[in-house]
Amino acid sequence: MARRAETSPEARSATALPLQAFAAAVLGLLCAGPALALYPKKGDASPHAGVRDARQRSIQGIDISRWQGEIDWARVKDAGTRFAFIKATEGGDHLDPSFRRNWAEAKAAGVPRGAYHFVYWCRPAKDQVRWFKRNIPRDPDALPPVLDVEWNGESSKCGKKIPREKALAKIREMLRGLQEHTGKKPIIYTDITFHEDVLEGEFNDHPYWLRSTAAPLKHRYERKQWEFWQFTTTGRVPGITGDVDRNAFFGTEREFAAWRDGRFDIGARKWRGNEPKVATTPKPPASPAGLRTPKAAGNTPLKFAPPGKIPKSAQARDVATTGSLATRDDD
Repeated sequence: MARRAETSPEARSATALPLQAFAAAVLGLLCAGPALALYPKKGDASPHAGVRDARQRSIQGIDISRWQGEIDWARVKDAGTRFAFIKATEGGDHLDPSFRRNWAEAKAAGVPRGAYHFVYWCRPAKDQVRWFKRNIPRDPDALPPVLDVEWNGESSKCGKKIPREKALAKIREMLRGLQEHTGKKPIIYTDITFHEDVLEGEFNDHPYWLRSTAAPLKHRYERKQWEFWQFTTTGRVPGITGDVDRNAFFGTEREFAAWRDGRFDIGARKWRGNEPKVATTPKPPASPAGLRTPKAAGNTPLKFAPPGKIPKSAQARDVATTGSLATRDDD
């Protein structure tokens, strides 16, 4: 979710632009499919067929920061946006200058929103915990907070990777701090490289929000499940000028609502009361044993002889010899 570098106009070929626009339009039509029916007002400037599964998810949202500029949240809501993750803090001393405005206006427009903290690896975890506790509101109706963990490769002062165990220790401390502050289990956002370097096999009871903009998540991550999927960084959403990240939720309407209410732990996939019952097909009442022949024999009603009147054919059977009522051969 870090700021992306923009291509300079000088680097583009003037003759290539019409071809690129045409290719993007054709690819958009091929990739969209059911997504157009779900979110007809939204789009993508550079769609990719590899994330078709994400586009077909019924519950989709966005993540934003200062780089999206002034946002018309009423239009964002009208476009069908179901959730928004808003950048709040970074490191131990940076507050996104648009956070408070976006936080208030998203709520006023009726868009469920959560705050995210961007980890800076060259700052002690305790400083970052203190900073986000100071700036992230404890709104009871807010979505659970997000811990954004990526390498700070674009930083001139903190571009080096730190040892895995040190990174995990920092993450544990910050996850604990976010949960203590908000009372909600935090979501972990990450990308392919950081997940491979640090997170594989870790924090499996936490919800994971994974980035993959060109391929299915199962082709990029060693994980059995995911909860949120950031599937494009070139989304188009009414009310936002230019690129915006678009995201998909893994589950159903029931699961999304229960997660928001605190009744469903999406990371552990566990319900906390009011678990939906699985519908079962009632079995037909069993017929009394012996009243009908097996289906293979026609399933016809059986006729019983009155007591004391055993058919002669049955009298000719030697039960002691055969162990059953099997008919003996006549010699």
